[in-house]
Amino acid sequence: MKADPWMTELEAERADKDAFFGGQSQSPIPPGDRLGFVGLDYFPPDPDFRFEIELREHAEKQAERMAYTKGELQEFTRWGEFRFEIGGEECVLQAYKADAREGQLFVPVRDATSGQETYAAGRYLDLRPDTDRTPEGKWVLDLNRAYNPWCAYSEAYTCPYVPPENWLSVPVRAGEKKFPRAE
Repeated sequence: MKADPWMTELEAERADKDAFFGGQSQSPIPPGDRLGFVGLDYFPPDPDFRFEIELREHAEKQAERMAYTKGELQEFTRWGEFRFEIGGEECVLQAYKADAREGQLFVPVRDATSGQETYAAGRYLDLRPDTDRTPEGKWVLDLNRAYNPWCAYSEAYTCPYVPPENWLSVPVRAGEKKFPRAE
């Protein structure tokens, strides 16, 4: 049976991330914790959490100040929204831009797994127009690529909290799971 190219690519990305986190000096995992690091924990790849959809761009782009874990604020532009279904329930996620002049979208998300199976503060997706668009111009919103912010690995980092408008009531059992960190 031939391997699915999407799954093969996803598994290669995960292996590359594990190698970086376990062996590079720039890793967010504290040096003392890297000795026993054997890789991050992920949900199995699930095509039901991968969507090729239109971004409903907002006619009026609003600035939103996101609070960070260490108390600072940063301004993002609320650019558009994605609408899709998980388990028969309609979900809406806002997409933001840190810099309105760039094409990359930032999609933070919390869901029913947050604080249990996944990082309590939520996970993120970064969508790039050169790699996350279909030839027809749709965006690939792949929740299997949802990742923990670096503050999940070490208190040395600060990360934006997920705005309440991006809190989903459904479980998203896709992407990166909670990282066990000594508190």
